[in-house]
Amino acid sequence: MRQLPIVLGALALLSACGAEETVVEPPVRPVKSLVVQPFGQQPTIFSGTVEPQVSTDYSFQILGRLVDRLVDVGDTVSEGALLATLDARVQEQDVQAAEAALASAEASLANAGGVATRQRALQTSSFATQAAVEDAEQLFQSARSAELQARASLDQTRERLDDTRIVADFAGIVTAVSAEDGQVVSPGESVLTVARPDLRDAVIDLPGPFADLLAIGAPLPVALELDPSVSATGTVREIAPLADPVTRSRRVRVALREPPEGFRLGTIVRVALTGDEAQALALPEAAIVRRDGETSVWVISAGGDAVALRSVAVREAGDGRWAVESGLEGGERVVAAGVNSLSEGQRVRIEEATP
Repeated sequence: MRQLPIVLGALALLSACGAEETVVEPPVRPVKSLVVQPFGQQPTIFSGTVEPQVSTDYSFQILGRLVDRLVDVGDTVSEGALLATLDARVQEQDVQAAEAALASAEASLANAGGVATRQRALQTSSFATQAAVEDAEQLFQSARSAELQARASLDQTRERLDDTRIVADFAGIVTAVSAEDGQVVSPGESVLTVARPDLRDAVIDLPGPFADLLAIGAPLPVALELDPSVSATGTVREIAPLADPVTRSRRVRVALREPPEGFRLGTIVRVALTGDEAQALALPEAAIVRRDGETSVWVISAGGDAVALRSVAVREAGDGRWAVESGLEGGERVVAAGVNSLSEGQRVRIEEATP
């Protein structure tokens, strides 16, 4: 019996050792991080596309069945080139009927003119009365009016025949097609779109603070997204007066002056701006932690390897980045990726993130 306390004490000691062994520290985790710097040292990059300044949607002015679309997307067309046609059998028959009506009206006019001339001659010789001359003149004027009406009707039917054809008003590139052969198209329904390739814009959407700093005619450098070494000079041609109701951004069109070959329609381009955020500290979207309505970042102390969660106040600055209003100082290091899987005081191994 005296051995029982000794056994119980040994068991308690063993259980305490087991409890200590179950305490496992979080592993040291590699994280991407960056040193917080002002926007002036990290220009904001905005992406856009190359679009034509002049683009025309072609459509028919009459209802009909499309029988031949002669071009497709990417085709180059010259001024006056035939682009598409409708089934024109009805219009051709109308033209033939109008031509016949005009020929009959012209014959009636010639006959009435001859009768009026003879009646005037007979009146001079006193072989025709004034009433007969006046009747002949009236028939002649009626025949002239009928001839004019028939000629106008022929012109109208010829115009309707021309309306069965779409002809290019200028040389350009087909950028879109909206109807196929055999389809019945309504008046005004878009069939295809042609753009002028010689007049091009770089179109970008900018947040309000950046758009407000630009002015019509201001120069802007534009570079290719895939190869920033290829650039062109442009001037601001148009700034949308109203912001988009969803994104709150404003569309800016930059006219490109003699751009290189790589600036084809639809190419993605980039524009670097600093705006009035140049002195504000910049944070990427991936560095921000949002929990319970609060905004925070994981801060890595100078010379340390542990993270601490700190509340910050930020505002959107465009390009997927945020301007810091309070809570951080320039030169502090923050975690730039994987922020939702860290815990307070967790040790990390620092890896530099691309700004």
